[in-house]
Amino acid sequence: MTVIRRRALLAGVALSASLVITGCGSGSDNASGDTSGPVSEADVQAALDAGGNLTVWAWEPTLKKVVEGFQAKYPKVKVNLVNAGTNKDQYTALQNAIKAGSGVPDVAQVEYYALPQFALAKSLADLKPYGADKLDGTFTPGPWNGVKSGGVTYGLPMDSGPMALFYNKDVFDKHGIAVPATWDAYVAAAEKLHKADPKVYLTSDNGDPGQTTSMIWQAGGKPYTVDGTTVGVNFADPGAQKYATTWQKLIDGKLLSPVNGWTDEWFKGLADGTIASLTTGAWMPANLESGAAAGSGKWRVAPMPQWEAGGKATAENGGSSLAIMNAAANKKLAWAFMKYATVDEGAQTRVDAGAFPAKAAQLEAPAFKNKEFPYFGGQKVNEVLAASAGQVVPGWSYLPFQVYANSVFGDTAGKAYLGNGSLSDGLKAWQEASVKYGKEQGFTVK
Repeated sequence: MTVIRRRALLAGVALSASLVITGCGSGSDNASGDTSGPVSEADVQAALDAGGNLTVWAWEPTLKKVVEGFQAKYPKVKVNLVNAGTNKDQYTALQNAIKAGSGVPDVAQVEYYALPQFALAKSLADLKPYGADKLDGTFTPGPWNGVKSGGVTYGLPMDSGPMALFYNKDVFDKHGIAVPATWDAYVAAAEKLHKADPKVYLTSDNGDPGQTTSMIWQAGGKPYTVDGTTVGVNFADPGAQKYATTWQKLIDGKLLSPVNGWTDEWFKGLADGTIASLTTGAWMPANLESGAAAGSGKWRVAPMPQWEAGGKATAENGGSSLAIMNAAANKKLAWAFMKYATVDEGAQTRVDAGAFPAKAAQLEAPAFKNKEFPYFGGQKVNEVLAASAGQVVPGWSYLPFQVYANSVFGDTAGKAYLGNGSLSDGLKAWQEASVKYGKEQGFTVK
């Protein structure tokens, strides 16, 4: 089963204090001719003509075809694509390589939530000298904002995860469930469905930090504020409390499937209809097709339920960038590969292989929007997802130590899903743990 997954597993890793605040492994430009000044297209082409070796760390499966295409176009460049682990595992390996001062890749896949942490540590190269600022408008707003930290562009977006409602139409029709347009209607649908068949749940959620922050994001919440090394954490934020109050109803009513996400049992539930919907990122279709094949023809996609009737607000859920490590041996080749993979031919290669685009032009392309999905009963799914990409609530920020914050979610807010306290209290505990860690690492925390 091939899973093109953008969600972070986030089971518990924190970058060290030396990496977060003081930065290390900043690297220096070398004999390849890389400098801190502007780099022209001619400079990049000269590097490609000269050739060399490039190491890319990434777990995203469509990059394999991108590497093949890049090497065919630039035969003097040898790309070593390494899967150093998914998200947290790769980030730990990156941390270790940076601290050791050796073995750092030239290019690394870095998810949007993790990018500020590596940027603040001075582990990533500023892309302005390579002309990244000229790409403004190339990508949709959510991903483009996701590769910036402190006003500096540190990566190029590979994909995006605007959220939508994926639902089993057969189950909804059987039990007379209307597609919910609001979260209040969603809760009512969950009650009606589970009452009609106690074996069926409207959705599955055992507590996931990325899902939680995405829901708060859509509700207009801004629990995180970031100004360099001065940060704020406030889950008393109205958006956060709006989410907590609504989701508590699902927890109290035991209306959430107890099955753990991304397990074989979870995919089985999606396939047989005992888990009847998911509100998640636009990367989900390929996962349903490969992991829940028996559900083919039964599923559909609708806009994300709204916090206010008539609203049109969404959030991002997942997504990754490619970034040049500051210790890269040849930044010009690294830039050339990144641009090929995210802006030029490689971007279409990835979309053709199932990735959801971050490029605005690809989202608006008729061939993309008009594609019919047999799994979804012939629905033009991308029409819904492309519309969602344009409705992402602006102004969201992640903490510069979000990797750590997410790692302690299970020991704080996650306890509410087990019946240990309310979700509101859990968010408060998550806030306290994040504030404590931030102060320990030298941040000024408000």
